[in-house]
Amino acid sequence: MQIDDLRLETLCSPAIWAEGPVWLPEQDAVIFSDVKGNRMFHWQRSGEVSLWRSPSHYANGNARDNEGRVVSCEHGRRAISRTEHDGSVTLLVEKVDGKRFNSPNDVVVRSDGTIWFTDPPYGIVSDDEGYHAHSQVIGCYLYCFDPASGQLTIAASDLQRPNGLAFSPDESLLYVADMSIVDFPTLGRRQLRVYPVDGRELGSGRLFAEVAPGFPDGFCVDHRGNLYCSCADGVIIFDSHGRTRGKIPVPERVSNCALGGPDGNELYITATTSLYRVIIG
Repeated sequence: MQIDDLRLETLCSPAIWAEGPVWLPEQDAVIFSDVKGNRMFHWQRSGEVSLWRSPSHYANGNARDNEGRVVSCEHGRRAISRTEHDGSVTLLVEKVDGKRFNSPNDVVVRSDGTIWFTDPPYGIVSDDEGYHAHSQVIGCYLYCFDPASGQLTIAASDLQRPNGLAFSPDESLLYVADMSIVDFPTLGRRQLRVYPVDGRELGSGRLFAEVAPGFPDGFCVDHRGNLYCSCADGVIIFDSHGRTRGKIPVPERVSNCALGGPDGNELYITATTSLYRVIIG
């Protein structure tokens, strides 16, 4: 991959705050959220863009499960939902120990079907990305939910403001963004952290990389273990050891990214109002 040769394409700009891209190979399309617009869009590789859902309950991060269904983090209902093949929506989990989540933010589905998601407060601090409300849980946690058994566990409690997350190619590691610098300018983190995975439990987390300018939001991992992470002015590329390989400049603030395309080599980037694409080789 020659980073200097990467070319950024603007695909569409229909959003107020674009987030949560996910590639759906069965449809040759990308689904992404417009969190502040309370809607979701559907972009096809043919170039057509259409409204996929409105209202979306202020959906943010999205993932594809092992059956090709879209799993979404909803700020509005403070829950994880799943869109079935017939278009109906199933609410999967909305409480922990009888208390409502803060506002689930980003999500990834493991090969065993478990759903891992982060729960910072950004959907309840105002009415911009959800509904203003008080937190019912003391803390911002990373959760693991098994839709088969209904079991919900706190997988990590040492994160201040967990956001994006992704597994390594062999699922032995889980990377998580902590962007607490937004709320705690002097003591907060702008880090990617990494945790060893043991079944449905995580070992002790450690620093993987510092992210600047800005902070890490959403990111993804390719089959070689390279990480593509959002920052204030683009997408930073890290190798599997946390070393910076380069940056893809983007003219809007980046929120998230996902790999897709028929060959898996198309990086779809959501940034403020737009969906972008880079062919990474």
